[in-house]
Amino acid sequence: MIKKSIFKIFFLVVLFSCNKKHSQPNIVFIMSDDHAFQAVSAYGHNLNNTPNIDRIAKEGAIFNKGFVTNSICAPSRAVMLTGKHSFINGKVDNVQPFNWDQPNFAKLLQSSGYQTALIGKIHLHGAPQGFDYSAVLPGQGHYYNPDFIENGDTIRIEGHVTPITTKLTLDWLKNQRNKDKPFLLLYHQKAPHRNWMTEEKYLTLFDDKTFNTPTNYFDNYEGMGTAAKEQEMQVDGHAMWGHDFKLLFDPETGEKTNFNKQLERLTNEQREKWLAAYTPKNDAFRKANLSGKELGVWKFNRYIKDYLRTIQSVDDGVGEVLKYLDENNLTENTIVVYTSDQGFYLGEHGWFDKRFMYEESLRTPILMRYPKEIKPGIKINNLIQNLDFAPTFLDYAGIDIPDDLQGDSFRKIVNNTSAKWRDAIYYTYYEYPSVHMVKRHYGVRTDRYKLMHFYYDIDEWELYDLQKDPSEMKNVYDDPKYLEIRENMHKRLIEMRNKYGDSDQLNQMYLERYLTARKR
Repeated sequence: MIKKSIFKIFFLVVLFSCNKKHSQPNIVFIMSDDHAFQAVSAYGHNLNNTPNIDRIAKEGAIFNKGFVTNSICAPSRAVMLTGKHSFINGKVDNVQPFNWDQPNFAKLLQSSGYQTALIGKIHLHGAPQGFDYSAVLPGQGHYYNPDFIENGDTIRIEGHVTPITTKLTLDWLKNQRNKDKPFLLLYHQKAPHRNWMTEEKYLTLFDDKTFNTPTNYFDNYEGMGTAAKEQEMQVDGHAMWGHDFKLLFDPETGEKTNFNKQLERLTNEQREKWLAAYTPKNDAFRKANLSGKELGVWKFNRYIKDYLRTIQSVDDGVGEVLKYLDENNLTENTIVVYTSDQGFYLGEHGWFDKRFMYEESLRTPILMRYPKEIKPGIKINNLIQNLDFAPTFLDYAGIDIPDDLQGDSFRKIVNNTSAKWRDAIYYTYYEYPSVHMVKRHYGVRTDRYKLMHFYYDIDEWELYDLQKDPSEMKNVYDDPKYLEIRENMHKRLIEMRNKYGDSDQLNQMYLERYLTARKR
């Protein structure tokens, strides 16, 4: 009897352990770089077609108010990993270092039995921690024939970085992971980051189409502040003939552009395909001899077509990964999230790039599928931030969320089991003076209003009514009709800064560190 009882207890313990392991979902966290929500067709902007990314929303949830805390590459990724604002995790800009020794959600999943992998772009200097396998691009990486640091060893792989990243991802899924363990996979693409060098098969995609410019493409910033007027990110003004527009010769000086140097990284076969695709287009541009607004429209079209072409390969890769999950009976118990490290300007206000707290760079696409829990076709309108990924993944995995994480799990929001959620978000930006010259600022956004403070070399406030002015063309901070709103937003801003632990003293500290680092 005693032996039988011991056996039953042992059997129940083993069964409980197996069920617990089986119940933990796999997590595939897909992140691209600078993928504007406007360029995900599920959001309905009709610029391009992303059927595989859209599938995640169709079979799960689409987030209409997904935002970042700091719209620039490395800091955004640090927030994603740590679940803490930039001024807490220390990675406030692309210059100052990131401390990999601090906790991140991958470490917590790894220590709880998950097998973990990071493949693609992370843009955080140092050896990744929390991952059993990593193959990452050094820094920004290259579009063609990229180097990867694979578990500490640098290798160069011939081809285009987007399908290569997908191939490495599928190889890990098929051949390297322990199939008896739940897994966390960070599958992170470089595209569509500047300078938008597409895969060869898409070199002529959209050549037969002319895109309309956004209505405020030729914005004069009359209704905005000094920061908007003094930026250096205009498509028609700051983008470069070679690096951005792929011209081999400067039409103004006749001199060779830096794009000639960039083509040197390509193999002869790759270079021949590029020249075959772009030489006729560039010849037609020179022959047209455009000027004024016509030239501005041409620049927009060259930019937007190159940008969208790179996204097509990203969407292909998403399709391949989803297909693998389907074919290996992993779909039901795998969380799939698609997002970007921030938003991006696709000609709005005449801009490319990000950094500002204005909507196009603050907002980011978020699409999520988990058939076990998430009903298909759900639309989420709560204010979600990249701060929330870490606690959400831990929540789904059944792991205690550390008290010092500043984000919140949105699991109950997606499952519609709780209506309680934040009604405001907080934002910071630090990298100035620097490329694009977007001034330092911080601010608060609610469902309807946005208050921003630009500081350091100026001291200006901007307030926008997003319901009446969704394109943010008119700063109403000094409008008497908004006096009460302004006072309330200032109170909210103070509340948010106190809640998250931000201060003017921290701003000054990070400014001094930044200026010192730039002198080195």
